[in-house]
Amino acid sequence: MTMPHHALDITLTRPVTPAELHQATRTMPLAANHDATHLLALVPAKTPSKALHRLRHQISSQLPIDVITTHYPDPSGQILLNVDFPPATHAALQATADGAGQPLRLFLQLALQRALAQHASVEADRLDQAVQHLLASTTAPHLLAALGRALPHATGAAPC
Repeated sequence: MTMPHHALDITLTRPVTPAELHQATRTMPLAANHDATHLLALVPAKTPSKALHRLRHQISSQLPIDVITTHYPDPSGQILLNVDFPPATHAALQATADGAGQPLRLFLQLALQRALAQHASVEADRLDQAVQHLLASTTAPHLLAALGRALPHATGAAPC
């Protein structure tokens, strides 16, 4: 039976030097983005969670890793996150989770979900206000036409 491979995205705290990247690629194959602040890796493991831990264990001493995430969502649409907090931060988070009567993993998951939902709500409100402002000075057909012209440029698609 073959071991599945999981695509993982590594966000670095700073760009890696060519020497650091060369040394790390001796441990496992890695692909760097144009400015060497993100890396991609394919890690063999039974589960995405095990792949995250394996990658962190194998190269965290060689690279300035900030966050490791799964590159693709799991079947429930979730991206897994692996963050190595400093001991004082971990202790403070653990105390807060204990005070809330939740395991640390669940506490962090719920806090992140709340923050993302809040961000989405604020962004939706901001866009609603911007559209209302635009509609105060133009008509809906003119606004839709302008949006239709602008979208291909914003997404990199060819104009219609």
